[in-house]
Amino acid sequence: MKQATFTPFPADWARSSHFQYYTKGFVKSVNSMTVRIDVTHFLAEVKRRNLKFFPAFAALTGQVVASIPEMCTAVDENGTPGYYSYLNPNFTIFHEDDKTFSDVWSEYDADFDTFYRNLVADAEQYHDKKGIKVKEGQPANFFCISCVPWLDYTAYCPVNYGGAPNLFPLLTFGKYTEADGAFTLPLTLTISHACMDGYHLSLFFHTLQQQLNCF
Repeated sequence: MKQATFTPFPADWARSSHFQYYTKGFVKSVNSMTVRIDVTHFLAEVKRRNLKFFPAFAALTGQVVASIPEMCTAVDENGTPGYYSYLNPNFTIFHEDDKTFSDVWSEYDADFDTFYRNLVADAEQYHDKKGIKVKEGQPANFFCISCVPWLDYTAYCPVNYGGAPNLFPLLTFGKYTEADGAFTLPLTLTISHACMDGYHLSLFFHTLQQQLNCF
């Protein structure tokens, strides 16, 4: 498995005081934004290429995550803030028989086709394994992505009651629906305010929409 590089933010990092404020200060808040994403073109291409929607969407999303350093924020063993060169997706597999889910991760790749195959292979290998964590060796550089395929929702906000919010991104999307020939779905990004402000959240959604439109 490839190893992601960790790059410390420079000493004159513009968001240094913001990072300290939202990790060490009184306000350890989380940003959560839900945006309706247009997947009309993407869905047509997925069907044309005979791909599966979830791994294709997760792979494309993972490539966008890797392109935004703030989304890959972490701290090293000395507590120094920096960013990984990419994050590996951690996704969920739903078990229809008992309505539980299992947690699986896949290896990131800058090549979409390779990335997609990694996700499909892991989903197939672990689809019948029960328990929260069913694939060992999850690396430190990861983001979470899951789907609520039964619902077209308007807001979704996972809350961390354990103190300081997690630095890694949480991505959740709902079922896609059609209106006037356009297919859209709700996508929620939840992440510590220490990592991303409103500008960076907006950058993620705009970039992802561009990639979906060009897929």
